[in-house]
Parts: sequence; C-alpha cells; structure tokens
Amino acid sequence: MGEQPIYSTRAHVFQIDPNTKKNWLPASKHAVTVSYFYDSTRNVYRIISLDGTKAIINSTISPNMTFTKTSQKFGQWADSRANTVYGLGFSTEHHLSKFAEKFAEYKEAARLAKEKSQEKMEMATSPSQESPAGELSSPLTPLTPPMENINGTDDICDSTPNSDSRPEPAQSALAFAHSPAMTKHWEAELEALKGNNAKLTAALLESTANVKQWKQQLAAYQEEAERLHKRVTELECQSNQTPVIKSQKTELNQTIEELENVLRDKEEEMEKLKEELENMNDLMEQKDTLTQKLEETELRSRVLEEQLAGAEQRLEENQEEQENFRKSLRTLLELLDGKIFELTELRDTLARLIEEAS
Repeated sequence: MGEQPIYSTRAHVFQIDPNTKKNWLPASKHAVTVSYFYDSTRNVYRIISLDGTKAIINSTISPNMTFTKTSQKFGQWADSRANTVYGLGFSTEHHLSKFAEKFAEYKEAARLAKEKSQEKMEMATSPSQESPAGELSSPLTPLTPPMENINGTDDICDSTPNSDSRPEPAQSALAFAHSPAMTKHWEAELEALKGNNAKLTAALLESTANVKQWKQQLAAYQEEAERLHKRVTELECQSNQTPVIKSQKTELNQTIEELENVLRDKEEEMEKLKEELENMNDLMEQKDTLTQKLEETELRSRVLEEQLAGAEQRLEENQEEQENFRKSLRTLLELLDGKIFELTELRDTLARLIEEAS
C-alpha cells in the first residue's frame, strides 16, 4: 500500500546475455510500460516493468548505479543485486532524456535516504545499546562493472660517401641535394614519435594512477569483507536470533559475495593493464631506435654541409684564377694588337721606300 508509481513511460526492454555479456536479449516483444515506484515505508525507489503478469524489470535504485546513454534512443544501467544489465529502447530522444533525468533525481534521493538511515543507525548503535534491528548498510560503495555497447559489439637505409676522396663541386652539390629531403623525412618521423611518446606517457601515467587507485580499492574491499565477516560472527553469537538479524546476515553475505566478485574483476583488469604496459615499453624502444637513426642522419648532413662549403670555396678560388687569366690574356692581346699595328706601318713605310728607290 505504501508503494506508488511516480513516473511512467513506454520503452522496449532488453537484458544483457548472461553467457556472453555482450549481446542484448529482448525481454519484451513490444514496447511496455516502465515505471518508477516509491516505497514510503522503506524509503526506497524501484524501476518496475510488467509484460502481462511477468515482471521483466524489478530494480531497486541505489546510489552507486549509473544510467548511461549509449545512443540517441537507448540507455542502460547495471543492477548488481539482480546480477544483470537492463537496456531500454525509446521511441524518441526526448523520452530517453526524461527517463535519465528522473533516474538521476531518484538516485540522489536514494543517496540522501541512505545517509539519513546510516545517521539514525549510528545514533542507535551507541555503546550502551544493543545492535539495532534494521538494514546494515555498507559504507563502501561498490563500483558498477563496465558493460559492452548496446549492439553487442566491441565498438563501446642510408649510404655514407667515402670521405677519403675529394669530391668535385658538382658531385658534392648533388649529394647535398638529397640531404635536406632525408633530414625533413626524419624530422617528420621524430615529430610523430614525439606526439606518440606524449600520448603513451599520458596513458602510462593514467594507467599507473588507475593501478594505484584500484590497489587502494582492493585493500578497502578486503577490509570491508573482514569487517562484514566479523559482523556476521557477532550476529550469530547473539542469543536472540530475530528475523531482522537473519535478514541482515543474508544481506551481509550477499554484500561479501559482491565484493569478492568486484575483487576478481579488478584483478583481471590489473592483468590487462600489465600487458598494456609491456606493449608501451616495446613502443618506447622503437622510438629510441628511430631517434638514434635521426641523429646519425643529422651527423651525415653536417658532414655533407662541410664538404659543400669546402667545394664552394675551391670553386670561388678557381673562378678568381680564371678571371685573372682572362685579364692577362686581354692585356697580351692589346700588346699584340699594338705590335701588329706598328709592323703594319713599318711594312707600308718600307713599301713606299722601295717604290721611291725604283
């Protein structure tokens, strides 16, 4: 009588395949009514959907749940108590957004109700009083395991010239013409490697931070499990075994099982992170090798530049010598022209004298 619907909509209901954990299985053949219910006696919120007389969704909203929009008309959330993931396909994006807003609103209300319940329990469990009858809430919030996307797919050579021979200016210029292209090629590869190195470094730092965080969470989960085991032992030792205490024991055992499952999942994720770190180390070695090749290419480029500078200097000296030789030839030609002119005048004078003598 205390549980009343507070919001309703229509959607196609799906559940994750328990075997593959990837594919979605339709829970209804057509769109059905999906409603939020509020139980005022227990101060809890639930999502309920019926297909005829069959309850295809019966999920109690807890503060650690998250509703994720995986497309414009599809959303999903994981229910650790039911050990499944629910998916809803809406007819419009507006209906999906409205359902997500209500989910966030009631999730926050559930969190506040849980905090108030814990405060009341802490006040009731003073040293002068016995353990209260009621639900024992764990202060440790379990993480919702990540799920797959809604469709069930996984879419969530250089040669060094001989330095002993003195190259001619034309040959040295030809060798140097290829050097800038080689340098630009290796510089482009270095820039790409720097970008990849930055990404790999960021991913490595993020992975290291995640590993540390998960180690802390694992230690917290272990402490919580030990505390819960002690609490179960204390409840079993109490003389008056009431139905409420038995209910608390059942919920505590269920919480312990959930924490152990989370521990196993985190251990698997840590193994995957170790493999990714090994792959990153291989990429770093490749980057070091290419950097060394680039340094060698730059060294060869500097050697070729020095050879080209020497060749250009020798070419300038040869040009100066040729220019001086041309000047000397022009001076000699001018002298020869003067001598030839004098000889021509002398010949003409001799010819005149011979004519006059005859």
